[in-house]
Amino acid sequence: MPRSPSTSPSGSASGKKEPLSGAFSPEEKGCGSDSGLPFPAPHFLKILRPLVEAYQAFLQVSDRHIASMGLTRGQFDVIVTLARTQGLRCTDIATETLVTKGTLTGVLTRLEKKKLIHRTKNLHDKRGQIIRLTPAGEELYDRVFPRHVRHLEQYFNKSLTPGEMDMLRPLLLRMRDTFRAPLGDSPPSPFEPKPERPIRKGR
Repeated sequence: MPRSPSTSPSGSASGKKEPLSGAFSPEEKGCGSDSGLPFPAPHFLKILRPLVEAYQAFLQVSDRHIASMGLTRGQFDVIVTLARTQGLRCTDIATETLVTKGTLTGVLTRLEKKKLIHRTKNLHDKRGQIIRLTPAGEELYDRVFPRHVRHLEQYFNKSLTPGEMDMLRPLLLRMRDTFRAPLGDSPPSPFEPKPERPIRKGR
């Protein structure tokens, strides 16, 4: 995965100041005018880079283990979602997984070639299909899902206690829901020019 921009507070070797380097880690350069921004750095920038880097590091570890079991992230996600169900529509799979609609068709096609899923007609929608795991798909789920959970568990247990995980979950859900929902009337951007005040005529 591509590396994030450098946060070196001293700039590049040539002596040039790296643009907006402090925007990703203001704790290294301060949250005032030294942040590289034309306004005081927002407090959330202190957690932005660690949050993104934690997610990227998680994906690297997770994807590498999934690949060792002969699957891609999308294929694994679909198999886990279909497991223990009587089948789902494509729209349901797209909603329940992290697979984008644009790539879901290809993921399902490759799983079908591996004989891990099969399609049947949707009795309630003549144009729709129901996607189910085959017996081979169910067997694969029973084998790979517990292995993957145990693999990830050691990383989470090494960094967080169960109590800390309980505290972190509602915070992450709140962030997720905030980004998904419209903010409504948001404060004006500091980059936007302030509206001119009307000129009052003398009394």
